[in-house]
Amino acid sequence: MTKLNTYLNFAGNTEEAFNFYKSVFGGKFSSVVRFKDMPMQGVSISTEDENKIMHIGLPIGNNHTLMATDTLASLGQKLVQGNNVYISIHPASKEEADRIFNALSAGGTMEMTIADQPWGDYYGSFKDKYGVQWMVNYSYPKKG
Repeated sequence: MTKLNTYLNFAGNTEEAFNFYKSVFGGKFSSVVRFKDMPMQGVSISTEDENKIMHIGLPIGNNHTLMATDTLASLGQKLVQGNNVYISIHPASKEEADRIFNALSAGGTMEMTIADQPWGDYYGSFKDKYGVQWMVNYSYPKKG
């Protein structure tokens, strides 16, 4: 089965963002690699950037890992945040949907308050305080 993971780029605050996400979802980082930990041949990392995150992973649920890196201006990288990426979370209960929605949206910008929607799900969307767009969607059990 194909596994889908989400990979995010941040402008130097990956560690802060991932500590926040860890506080919401719990768990432990599967990896934390700093630029100083993995030298690249022919690439010089500035002292200012050596402790920034080259790769971090946070398992969420059974089959997903949220991953990220810092972009480094010193290497000519520039982060341009757009509106083309959402992370869609599908909790197992309405209570968990509320908990995740309220925690992640704190300090962010609301797009659609979480509520029952015409298509039958409990859904809301927002941009968190780090500029990442999220959808929280709980599907009620099918009545049979």
